Amino acid sequence: MNDMKQRYTVIVLFALILMSSLTSVDSYRSTSRMVSEDMDRALTLTMLEQQSDVISPDTIRKFNSHLQIAELRGKATLAVDVRARQFRAYAHCSEATIFSLSDQRPAAILWMLTGFWAMFVWYRRRQRIAVGHLLLSVPSGCSYGGLVYAEEEGRFYGANGDAVSLTPMQHQLMEMFFHSPNHTLTKTEICNALWPKKPDANDTLYTLIRRLKPVVEQHSNLKIESDRSKAYRLVINQIEN
Repeated sequence: MNDMKQRYTVIVLFALILMSSLTSVDSYRSTSRMVSEDMDRALTLTMLEQQSDVISPDTIRKFNSHLQIAELRGKATLAVDVRARQFRAYAHCSEATIFSLSDQRPAAILWMLTGFWAMFVWYRRRQRIAVGHLLLSVPSGCSYGGLVYAEEEGRFYGANGDAVSLTPMQHQLMEMFFHSPNHTLTKTEICNALWPKKPDANDTLYTLIRRLKPVVEQHSNLKIESDRSKAYRLVINQIEN
C-alpha cells in the first residue's frame, strides 16, 4: 500500500511538470503568433506608406507607430533579405521579448505547485528512509499489526519505530493482549488482573479502553474492538491496512 502511494506521488509530480511545461510553451507560441502578425501588419503598412526600398530612421519610426503591441515598440527590429532577387524586409524580435510578453502566470502557478509537491515527495522519501533506519534499530520481540513489544525492555514500539508512551495501566493491559493467544481478553480477566479488590470496575475499564484506543491506532495498524460487551479484542485494522 505504501509503495503504491509512493508511486502515485511520483506520477503526480511528473504530471505537474508536464502540465507546467506545456502551459508555458503554449502561452509562448500563442504570443509568438500574435507578435508575428502584429509585426507583419505594421511592416506592410509602413512599406505601403513609404513606397521605397530603403530602410531609414523614418521607416523605423513609422513601423513602431503601426505596432499595436506597445511593448514591441523599440524592441522589434527590421532586416533586409539581400539574397532574394527582389527587396524583402523582415520584422523580428528576440525570444526573450516574446517570452516577456507571454502570459506565464498560469504556468508560474503550476510550477509553484510542482515545487511544493516536489518538496512533499522529497520529505516523504526522507521520512521513509528515516523510518526504515528506526525500524532496524527497534529491539526484537513480539510483533502484531505493526506494534512491537520488546519484552526485555518492557516497552512497546510503534510502526514508525518510536517508543509508544503508555500509562502503567495501559502498558499492563497491552501486555495482557500480547500474551493472550488470540489477543482477546474478557472483561472479567481484565478487571481481576488490574483491579482485583474493586467489586465493580466496568466504568474504570471503559475509561481505560477509551483512552487507549487512539494511542494504539496512532502507532500501529491495530484497533481494540468490543466483543458483545463481554470481551475486548486487539485486531488488525483492515481499512487502514
